[in-house]
Amino acid sequence: MPVSTPKRLRIAVLADSDTRWKWGALTADRIAPGPSMEAAPREGAQAGPLLDGFLLRGRATPTPRQLEEVGVRADSLREVTAVEFLRAMAEESYDLLVLSLVGGGVQAMLHGLARVWEHRTSRPVVVTGYVGVVYEKLADGLLLRHGADLVLANSRQDADRFRAVYEGVGADASAVTEVALPFLGGAPYEGEHDPSAKQGRRPCTVVFAAQPSVPDSRKDRTYLLNRLVQHARRHPEREVLLKLRSKPGEHTTHIEELPYQRLVQRLDPPANFRLVYGNMGEVLDRTDLLVTVSSTAALESLHRRVPTVVLTDLGIRESLGNHHFVGSGCLASWDQLDAGHRPTPDEEWVSRQGVAANGSYASAFDAARGRIAELLDRPGGLPPLTPYYTPVTAPGYLPGILARHHLGPDGTPLPGAPAADKEPGPVRQIVRRAARGAYRHGVQRVAPVIRRMGEL
Repeated sequence: MPVSTPKRLRIAVLADSDTRWKWGALTADRIAPGPSMEAAPREGAQAGPLLDGFLLRGRATPTPRQLEEVGVRADSLREVTAVEFLRAMAEESYDLLVLSLVGGGVQAMLHGLARVWEHRTSRPVVVTGYVGVVYEKLADGLLLRHGADLVLANSRQDADRFRAVYEGVGADASAVTEVALPFLGGAPYEGEHDPSAKQGRRPCTVVFAAQPSVPDSRKDRTYLLNRLVQHARRHPEREVLLKLRSKPGEHTTHIEELPYQRLVQRLDPPANFRLVYGNMGEVLDRTDLLVTVSSTAALESLHRRVPTVVLTDLGIRESLGNHHFVGSGCLASWDQLDAGHRPTPDEEWVSRQGVAANGSYASAFDAARGRIAELLDRPGGLPPLTPYYTPVTAPGYLPGILARHHLGPDGTPLPGAPAADKEPGPVRQIVRRAARGAYRHGVQRVAPVIRRMGEL
């Protein structure tokens, strides 16, 4: 009698930006029970899961270049509105759904999904979480994510904080599951290259990991850029790279009003200073010193044990996010770096952040995989989704969150919501591109001018 072949796990990921697509797709691969999506199946072995990607239409919908840079494959990938996505979830059958969205988007989808699945006997396991460091809007973001089967915490510290918030408002905290950032990895740092070594060896490489919205003022961004260029001039033997997240006109998770590409046009940087794009992991392969204000790239760098600096030049402030690194041992200024300082990270702090530089990263997702496997095998299927926010607990807040995604207070589409019956025609596509272009022009050109006028 032939041996039956187990069915392939079906996974859907809904994301609203390039960073969240990267987090969602890589998280799905890490937490899915069974073979990895990236692993080549052995002969006769079960193949990895099928991954369908959905990109939520909006200001930060990834461009083809951004998707290619992320480097995460999917069996299918399409752009959708919230209503189109909910219709797909009503018509298709999945085992696992990862909601990789801003908090309001997660909340809207939870209510919409509860409505479209209310008469189904089975539904997917629903997972959500954060793409990186959680340093602001902790309570707001967490309560908007409540109702998913798993709310992933990227570190032990985050797991403790998440449970405290849920328990503090009387919400069920059992969904909180400790994991780690899914994009950590790469070869460990082997030490700085000798600048006096034979020709052909690469020079010492200093990388500044820029952020779209931190800092947000022209003065502060110009200051950081000037210091980076000055460092390149002081050390002509080094390669100094400005690692950028997006090109002008592209949007990421956060709005970038003052792209460094435009600011650098006013300077005359030396030949050893360059702008670079691409996958952060590939850049870290050649990095000897990673410098940032508060980017998640610092955690990627610490995971590899690359010397890492979180700048204090603009202060240690919640608005910058570098307060998250208090106790890390990585805080320093450009003056200290120019003088040759290299910080030593605090091992206990690093461990609590889920960085797993001690080699425990391989098991960081075991608990999540185990919980998902149990939920998939639960007799009678899964119970209905029950978010903390309802028309009873948050009658003045929830309807506005849902309306932004064309959903009514009960999670059903509002009249006039974008239809999912057909692909947009040529005229609609042109209008949509024009609208996005106008929006980006307003953000990157008009808004800063208005703000400066208001400061006069």
